[in-house]
Amino acid sequence: MINFNGTLVAQDSNILVQNRGFLYGDAVFETVKIVNSKVLYLEDHYFRLMASMRVVRMEIPMNFTMEYLEEQLLSLTDKLSISNAARVRITVFRNDGGYYLPIDNTVSFLVHATATEAVFYSFEEKEYEVDLFKDFYITKQLLSSIKTTNRILNVAASIFANENALDNCLLLNDSKNVVEAIQGNLFMLIGNKLITPPVSEGCLNGVMRKQVLKLAKTIAGIEVVEEVISPFELQKADELFVTNVIKGIQPITKYRKKTFGVNMSREIVAKLNEIVSAI
Repeated sequence: MINFNGTLVAQDSNILVQNRGFLYGDAVFETVKIVNSKVLYLEDHYFRLMASMRVVRMEIPMNFTMEYLEEQLLSLTDKLSISNAARVRITVFRNDGGYYLPIDNTVSFLVHATATEAVFYSFEEKEYEVDLFKDFYITKQLLSSIKTTNRILNVAASIFANENALDNCLLLNDSKNVVEAIQGNLFMLIGNKLITPPVSEGCLNGVMRKQVLKLAKTIAGIEVVEEVISPFELQKADELFVTNVIKGIQPITKYRKKTFGVNMSREIVAKLNEIVSAI
């Protein structure tokens, strides 16, 4: 028997008592946006998931092809009758058994989906304030660049932001450089130079980050680079914005006493929506 929320239940009911994703954070995940029964950036999500599984030494099933992944995601949204747009997460976890050392490296997965109202990426011109989160730091290592279920730093930063009436926080690495925001990659525009931290600094190798890097290079007069961003440079920026595949672009309008423009953010959102409209 185990006690689950004050109720004694049979241990063989397996309410997470052996689930390695719950016990050790032994899981990786991808969150995708589905529009009109099409997975946006499917190839990028698939290859990042495969790379993540390899990094943590999970055994990739022979049938786990890109077509199989797409089928698993779409079968759920079809079953839920989500026709326009959906936020869908697939979590892959090592199978039950063992302590730190697993019994084997085989995996299971689960998919969760929720409908979203917006088919296109929206551009919201409202105040969006951020500050630095200094309680804990991201380490400059390969594990930081993949999506594991160990996101306790992001959880703590989210609580800090909420307690301080902030919309988001910028996370630092162990060299005290700015790496990313709580739920997305960071871009900084200074003059005609658009900068985002390199993956080697510990930031997530984001799917939307890749798209923005590609799209920004099509904008005349803009130099796009991957460079280290120090906290001191934030005060010099003309624009700051956060990217992720669900939101698209979130412009930052205020950091401490500095306010920022949004023109670059607006232009990139328009380019992203051109891609969506072609689906």
